[in-house]
Amino acid sequence: MVEGDPTRLGPFAIVRRLGEGGQGVVFLGSGPSGEQVAIKLLHTRLTADEGARARFLHEVALAQRVARFCTAPVLHADLAGSQPYIVSEYVPGKSLRDLVDEEGPRRGAALDRLAISTATALAAIHRAGITHRDFKPANVLMGPEGPVVIDFGVAKALDSPQTTGTGTTMGTPSYLAPELMSSGVATGASDVFAWAVTIVFAATGRPAFGADSIPQVMHRILTSPPELGELSGPLRDLIKVCLDKDPERRPAAEAVVAHLTGGPLIDLRPPERRRSRRPVAMAAALATAALAVTAATVVVTGLPESAGPAPTAAALPSVTPEASATPRRPSATRSVRQEPAPTKPGVIPVKQPIRTDPPASPSPSPSPSPSPSPTPTVEPPAPPQPNPRKPRGLCGLGFTVVDTHGWNGKATTYLLVNKSNGRACVVTLAANVMPQKIRMGVVLQVQGGQNGSDWRRHITHAGPIKLPAAGKCLIWGGGYGQATWTSGSSHCGG
Repeated sequence: MVEGDPTRLGPFAIVRRLGEGGQGVVFLGSGPSGEQVAIKLLHTRLTADEGARARFLHEVALAQRVARFCTAPVLHADLAGSQPYIVSEYVPGKSLRDLVDEEGPRRGAALDRLAISTATALAAIHRAGITHRDFKPANVLMGPEGPVVIDFGVAKALDSPQTTGTGTTMGTPSYLAPELMSSGVATGASDVFAWAVTIVFAATGRPAFGADSIPQVMHRILTSPPELGELSGPLRDLIKVCLDKDPERRPAAEAVVAHLTGGPLIDLRPPERRRSRRPVAMAAALATAALAVTAATVVVTGLPESAGPAPTAAALPSVTPEASATPRRPSATRSVRQEPAPTKPGVIPVKQPIRTDPPASPSPSPSPSPSPSPTPTVEPPAPPQPNPRKPRGLCGLGFTVVDTHGWNGKATTYLLVNKSNGRACVVTLAANVMPQKIRMGVVLQVQGGQNGSDWRRHITHAGPIKLPAAGKCLIWGGGYGQATWTSGSSHCGG
């Protein structure tokens, strides 16, 4: 515990501090019945407005619907007052990151079990309508009953571009999918990419695109093939497909589970060798159109039935085989009904033939003389509004600016240090309130300690990221628009 840590949050007593990240501080807590829980005390900036709070509660409600196997379920959340927090099941055990760092890479059956259990958890999360947005080894806890995925949905609850348009990309750079560096929109495909990088880390001890400077990592993710190291066998081929630069070519999490557990297999051939289904689908569409021309009406009766076996209660999440793009022929015992008029949705009448005779040319008429129109008054553009946000206001009392990096007068990235508690803080502020949201970011790495980043589309700022850094060297930086920058190792010891 450090000075300022709470001793109680609602009905939960605080036992000790477990760690801290870009979203908040995590504590071990004790519930009303003495049960152990994990409590994340969120940074107040993340739920500062009513929209953020409503979004958070919506995502927490979704997270509570996630199946409990392989995940740490969300138990409670409270955003009232100045100390918003979320409570989840406590899982005793090291994170996958710490386990690999201390004991080395996973091998053989242990790696296979890890891949299956984490993919199963991700499929359950997606089935509840949630994207994880920050899947990484630190969010996989190696509990006594097996691997458990945590923090699902929290990143989206704290900032959701699909819902709000703010465009924040919450996540760790080494595990970000390529599309998150341009559009910033997280999907199930970006989660699958992060899952694959996590499995590479588990098998080799390093992420598939490295973990050195953030600009170099981002460049490799966008342009270079993954480094899979000692990963071998069928799992290697599956991981390569999941790390495809094109999110459309990555399999869904449920398809990954099915592939790993003996269900329908994913096509693991390189993209150029896979048979595209688009020509088949186009031919089917043309055939359907031709039938519509010759029939009086076409009645839509439903989707093709699944040919897959019914799942059993004890089975892992199954994947419905993809419907064939080839149109199914009607059964010999079925008759195709013809309706005289479109009496319900799905009935498409055949239109009368269209005349093809050329229309008669109209006789020319004299063009009227245009009347003069008044010259419109052009309003002068409104003067830019200075950004009311300040670095110390975002980082908190006790922080002092020790370094800056400017973005051509349009924005500034600030490094601040609090000497009383040894913490560092990074924030990027636009010079003026932007008329439209623009991409901004901050990164902070503590030598031998934690790291964090925050990339968002906003009108005023990105960050802050605050990390304990007493006596440690820092690598800090950020970005504005398409430009990014990070420092070398600096400000050692504060």
